[in-house]
Amino acid sequence: MARFEENDLPKAKINASSLSKAVLIFKYADNHKWKFYVGLIFLLMTGATALAFPKLMGMLVDCVKNKDNSEANSIALGLVCILFLQSFFSFFRLSLFVNFTEHTLANIRLALYSNLVKLPMTFFSQKRVGELNSRISSDITQIQDTLTSTIAEFLRQFILIIGGVALLASQSFKLTLMMLSIVPVVAVAAVIFGRFIRKYSKNVQDKVAESQVIVEETLQGISNVKAFANEWYEIARYKGKIQEIVTIAIKGGKYRGYFASFIIFCLFGAIVAVVWYGVTLSISGEMSVGQLISFVLYSTFVGASFGGIAELYAQIQKAVGATERVFELLDEAPEKINSNQNQSTKKIKGNVTFKNVSFFYPSRPEVQVLKDVNFTANFGQKIAIVGPSGAGKSTISSLLLRFYDITGGTILIDNKNIYDYDLENLRGNMSIVPQDVILFGGSIRENIAYGKPNATEEEILLAAKQANALDFVNGFPEKFDTLVGERGIKLSGGQRQRIAIARALLKNPSILILDEATSSLDSESEKLVQEALENLMEGRTSIIIAHRLATIRNADAILVLNDGRIAEEGTHKELLEIENGIYKNLSNLQFSEY
Repeated sequence: MARFEENDLPKAKINASSLSKAVLIFKYADNHKWKFYVGLIFLLMTGATALAFPKLMGMLVDCVKNKDNSEANSIALGLVCILFLQSFFSFFRLSLFVNFTEHTLANIRLALYSNLVKLPMTFFSQKRVGELNSRISSDITQIQDTLTSTIAEFLRQFILIIGGVALLASQSFKLTLMMLSIVPVVAVAAVIFGRFIRKYSKNVQDKVAESQVIVEETLQGISNVKAFANEWYEIARYKGKIQEIVTIAIKGGKYRGYFASFIIFCLFGAIVAVVWYGVTLSISGEMSVGQLISFVLYSTFVGASFGGIAELYAQIQKAVGATERVFELLDEAPEKINSNQNQSTKKIKGNVTFKNVSFFYPSRPEVQVLKDVNFTANFGQKIAIVGPSGAGKSTISSLLLRFYDITGGTILIDNKNIYDYDLENLRGNMSIVPQDVILFGGSIRENIAYGKPNATEEEILLAAKQANALDFVNGFPEKFDTLVGERGIKLSGGQRQRIAIARALLKNPSILILDEATSSLDSESEKLVQEALENLMEGRTSIIIAHRLATIRNADAILVLNDGRIAEEGTHKELLEIENGIYKNLSNLQFSEY
């Protein structure tokens, strides 16, 4: 499938494959397709009435020669009727296209978002959030503008060109040949020149944006600027960017001057040439003054349409590119997850076994993260995993949650292959409390209830109490209705952790994963969180990924990962007895700091 980048959009060619993708949009129109087709009928009527207008204007002017008031009145009334009909047709055309577009794009947005949230982690590890957000926002907006107005306007301009040229030829074939040899060429040249000018304007805007980034960075980090006495450096940096803006803007100004001169001389000169030739034909008796007026109006229509249709075609090209990118995401294979909550989660006991598990990330196939990892965590046990950064500790939790597929070996849950479980049921029996808790921007109640969306108020209250969160929640004026802010920014690290623990408690998982859940907390917060974690770990299998060894002294078994392998295994006491052991060295380093 063709891939489009933002800079390539104007160059994208509309081919059969692209059009077939664009036509797929209609699949999402459901029972609203008829609105598009009726809108096309009104569009044809709008074009027909527009083409009738110059003809009637010419006939009205010829009434001067005939000195026929009644005919002039009839033609004037006909013109008013034409304008009324055109307004009537335009209203329904636009209304129907907007109605069709909004319903269709609502379905596409929902389908795109639904597919996006169900895509596997391998997809998200290779994509940027900004790019995906752009697909849902800017690309859909591009399609929206095109379906609402661009396609209709393109077809209208096309009708005006074809109909206009035909009617021009009926007025004067000689004058039509002259007009077609001058006006369209000049109009298209004006569009190309105009696009070139806009490129310079865009460059100026880009440089202005870059200069604003300097201002934003400087003001955000003003304490660092002052501390390093680097005001002169920031001023020089901003001055250099401003100078770039001035240079490009002046150059663009010159081109705009050339463009203005071109429009005045060439475009209007072409119109003068057509009118002059028409006057000579009128003087020689080959056409009437009214026909000349009609011809000039038709020429204006055709010239404007030639200029406009090129820009509209470029817009349609962009929309086709946007459509392809949207359908690229819709074509991505999602995980087998339902759109609605599965109420019947079958409970598992929680025995976990890793047998010769090997793994490398799809984006880094040259680096093997896990190598023949073997361990067992029985129901109710606390298994800690420690080791230096990059050893593969967090990868184990990702594999348990089936964020990624293992490269080799087997993972068993209750002696059943992890890939034999329904994905929703598997994850429905697990909870993770990460180091960096990300809360959603709603209330505390909503964030706790995320673990069980249909939870009662009593269940939420109990979970908060068990997580040592009830005291600080009741300390807020709005209590459970307190908004946590974007990503939970209004709460402290310890408060966020306890909300995450309450969320996990509410879910009541069989397997619990703690990924360095206390490593970034102060001593007081760590004590409260650790107490909450003890409540959480009770009666379930716990996999504890730890950095602070003090938090795992009571674990049933500690696995020491090094270079993707389990280098040491045992209890805290057993591992300390290994001479020159990795765990012993880590322990000595950490406890010597206190």
